[in-house]
Amino acid sequence: MATVTKENIGNLHDKLTVKVSKDDYLPAFEKAIKSYSKKANIPGFRKGMVPAGMVKKLYGASIYYDEVIKTVEKELQNYLVREKPEMFANPLPLESDLRNLDMNKPEDYDFPFEIGLKPEISLDALSTAKPVFYKVKVTPEMVDEEIERLVTKNGELKDAETISSPDNVLNVLFEESDAEGKVIEGGISKDNSILLKYFSEDYQQKLQGKKVNDFVVLQLKYAFPDKEREWILSDLGLEKEDEAALEKYFKMSITKIGLVEKKELNEEFFNIIFPGKELKNEEDFRRALEEEIQKQWDAASHNQVQDQLYHTLIDTPVEFPESFLKRWLEIGGEKQKSKEQVEEEYPKFKDQLKWTLISDKIIKDNNLQVSPEELRDSMKEEISRYFGQMNLGEDTSWLDSYVDRMMKDEKQVDASYRRLITEKLFNWLESQVTPEEKEISSEEFMKMQEHHHHH
Repeated sequence: MATVTKENIGNLHDKLTVKVSKDDYLPAFEKAIKSYSKKANIPGFRKGMVPAGMVKKLYGASIYYDEVIKTVEKELQNYLVREKPEMFANPLPLESDLRNLDMNKPEDYDFPFEIGLKPEISLDALSTAKPVFYKVKVTPEMVDEEIERLVTKNGELKDAETISSPDNVLNVLFEESDAEGKVIEGGISKDNSILLKYFSEDYQQKLQGKKVNDFVVLQLKYAFPDKEREWILSDLGLEKEDEAALEKYFKMSITKIGLVEKKELNEEFFNIIFPGKELKNEEDFRRALEEEIQKQWDAASHNQVQDQLYHTLIDTPVEFPESFLKRWLEIGGEKQKSKEQVEEEYPKFKDQLKWTLISDKIIKDNNLQVSPEELRDSMKEEISRYFGQMNLGEDTSWLDSYVDRMMKDEKQVDASYRRLITEKLFNWLESQVTPEEKEISSEEFMKMQEHHHHH
């Protein structure tokens, strides 16, 4: 009778040995031979009349191997279902000499496997966590800047003959060239649309009075401030860290000049930005805008608290079955990896694994769930955001049928579920602590944000 024995071979690392006797697999082997003889197509024999001895001679070794392995896999699976070890992935076979599988000499066989066991996860670190809620106070300057952005965004773009204002919108063609503006054959060529105020002050002056079809020869390092230069480089397919890219010359031809006629600060405009609030004057509008901006900063601060709690948990030491996991990384995928690749990937892989275990524990222990209704509502919000401020009319009955189609898309449902369950998980984490509030400037906060992009 088949047996499975367990032996500890390391930290959270066990060896399972499946021992099968010939009585466990020989009946299945003989039955498979008979079954095959009824189906086999062998020249010189009628189908279904092939002697079992002939089948055994031709295919016996392969069938024997298959039946032994099937018996081993069945016994191993029965053990795992019965004992329910908390383990990573599937058992990995250890070395065994399969050449000993000889159908002419059936005997008892031992098949060793290794399993990596999951560690116990503790959330005790939360009880001593001291997160900080960084409060960014909205300033009048922030409100002014947002008003300027909104009146420009909602304004009407009209053609202009010459460049005369920082708010001119320039349609331009960047062509890689030499210092004299001679275009390099096969070089970078890309259209773009840029506000004049995004250029450096020197270049804003150089471009004043230029018309359509005029051009300038420039180097990116001089033509744009750091912030704008990054997205210009990206748009041109260049890396921001590439020093050589900053030295490149471009012939920038002006293909169109526009000027935004900004919206007036009146009741009509207030209702476009805050429909339904019925704001009557600029003072009310500024107050509503300040509240909206404060909500955005507070939401970012809550994310920052959650990021601190993420680090509190992910930095808690947890032991792993390291040798098993590295071997699983090496041979467990579709393509085997080198030991060097495994060593390089393991630290990040271990952190991902740790966070998965932490997440699973929080979700399970606190019965966090996402209902079908929550999924539907989330998708409906997503669609509304996608269409933005488009006038969808009063009849939005089509929205439900659109959501119905989305609910049938497994990828869409999975993505929405993951986002919602992650929100619930981090909201639960935040509910377990009382952060200390600390006032901070928006500039300081933005610098801090650059180092935290975990969720």
